[in-house]
Amino acid sequence: MRPPVAIDPDEVEFSAIRAQGPGGQNVNKVSNAVQARFDIGASSLPSDVKERLRALPDARITRDGVVVIKAQSARSLERNRADALARLQALVDAAATVPLVRRPTRPTLGSQRRRLESKAGRSQVKALRGKVRD
Repeated sequence: MRPPVAIDPDEVEFSAIRAQGPGGQNVNKVSNAVQARFDIGASSLPSDVKERLRALPDARITRDGVVVIKAQSARSLERNRADALARLQALVDAAATVPLVRRPTRPTLGSQRRRLESKAGRSQVKALRGKVRD
């Protein structure tokens, strides 16, 4: 089991932007939302985690391999920055878990017999629905 992969905050580029939505004059004056940009290729993550992170079907990952996260739920810049970092860490943690390899199994002999008996029974029911002939 691999130890958890931690993101170095120095590898994340934070920029303050204006938040959207309600907030009165405060939202118009103050840039409290945070946009976090994390370059997957230039990071210090292990190569297998980088590959799985790039392969995630997530709209926050650009074609260039940059994760862009926007945090604007809190009113303070520091809390939004911590929220963006936590969401980025959750995304990396999801990519760090190695998916289990699915090994296909064969149906048991009993289940095959039960399936065929069920099919034969249904076939008999449907055959008996026809017109009665003398």
